[in-house]
Amino acid sequence: MGIEERKEREKEQRRQQIMDAAKKVFSSNGFGGATIENIAEEAELSPATIYLYFKNKDELFASLNLRMLQALIARVENVSDQKNLSFEKKIKALEKALYEVYLTDPVNVVNVLRFQSKERLRNLSPELSSQIRDYTQKYMKAIAEIFENGVQEGIFLNRHPAAFADIVWGLFAGLVLLEDTKNGLNPGKDLLMPTLELAMEIIGRGIKKN
Repeated sequence: MGIEERKEREKEQRRQQIMDAAKKVFSSNGFGGATIENIAEEAELSPATIYLYFKNKDELFASLNLRMLQALIARVENVSDQKNLSFEKKIKALEKALYEVYLTDPVNVVNVLRFQSKERLRNLSPELSSQIRDYTQKYMKAIAEIFENGVQEGIFLNRHPAAFADIVWGLFAGLVLLEDTKNGLNPGKDLLMPTLELAMEIIGRGIKKN
């Protein structure tokens, strides 16, 4: 291994060290309560070192967003690609995929949903902002394709697939944020899965042609 290659690997390892520390701090303190100093302490680095890799807290958190979005894209595209599944089973598999992404890190999924606004994206570098937009388009396209195939085969109502995707994503995001609110009032109860299951069942029935 050459010197440059070793330096790049060490740089990526340090970057991952910072992101792992940030994930813990954001999970415990929330986005608003976390500081670069908290993250530096968790990573056992100086704040100055953090700033060598991320220009601000928003960029650091957005990099964690990309991790979650990558996992989401992989799971949803896997559902879309399963040609042997009936459309009813695909909707069920989509429901499961969304819930599994949530289960990987509920607190940070909530933080990500609250973070993605025009104001926040303006604080990011053009490259990072573009990546988040691209990833968002990818998972929405994968969701839309599930419904597009159903429309083409005459099983679902003849409506724009992107509208179906918006409804499903809006429903999921809303239920996740509602669950977070409920946990604040009544901790310890996970009502997301049964509520999501019921909601997706209603959607599945509602979009089918009679």
